[in-house]
Amino acid sequence: MAYAGNAVHLGCAFSIIELLSCLYGRHMRYDKANAADPARDHLVLSKGHGVMAQYACLYELGWLDRTDIDRYFHDGSRLKGLSDAHVPGCEVTSGTLGHGLSVGVGLALAASRRNSGQKCYALVGDGEINEGPIWEAMLFAAHAKLDNLMVIVDANGFQAMGTTDEVMQLGDLGAKFAAFDFDVLTVDGHDREAISAAITDLEGRHNGRPKALVAKTVKGKGVSYMENVNAWHYSRLNPELYAQALRELEGASA
Repeated sequence: MAYAGNAVHLGCAFSIIELLSCLYGRHMRYDKANAADPARDHLVLSKGHGVMAQYACLYELGWLDRTDIDRYFHDGSRLKGLSDAHVPGCEVTSGTLGHGLSVGVGLALAASRRNSGQKCYALVGDGEINEGPIWEAMLFAAHAKLDNLMVIVDANGFQAMGTTDEVMQLGDLGAKFAAFDFDVLTVDGHDREAISAAITDLEGRHNGRPKALVAKTVKGKGVSYMENVNAWHYSRLNPELYAQALRELEGASA
């Protein structure tokens, strides 16, 4: 997609792909034949600029087709560079960072009041946690005892213009979530077995406390020249770099 659309935001998509594939493959409840099933669990991609990772999952589910993928970011394509609620499987239009969690809290609250058993997963970037609405949403989630809400933090240590430590130090995220009365676990965000076990553990705690999973990730994971290189927040692939990335990714999956 990034190569076909001459698009950016590739590094931040690589940091969340295992998290998303684990959610779709093992934990979320949805009707594969109907992306708009009203009984579905919700996935709010608050860090909407990482949407290529979600599009890849939606393609695997059959909710997007090959034409969608090949025409990513082209004129007339329905796949834009940020999450868009008009795309089947995308719950929110996001990319204005810091607001997706509030939407997720609303979805979790509605499900709780209906006693529907639906869960809401809100995936946020560590950089957007320095936005005030995140903390307001956390306060309300604890107040409303939304134990059907799970906040998943893509803690890759970077945001658009530098490291999170340079822009706004976050300190111990696990301790901060715990202080807001969340159940919290920290996990390797690229270890699918560890991710799945942590999600199962948190979801088994029916105690009226919202959940948080702090996933330690690597921006650009899987491609040597992208890993922890923040220039790949806005860099584009040329033919040579694209070919090298494919060789490395295909070698890792062999």
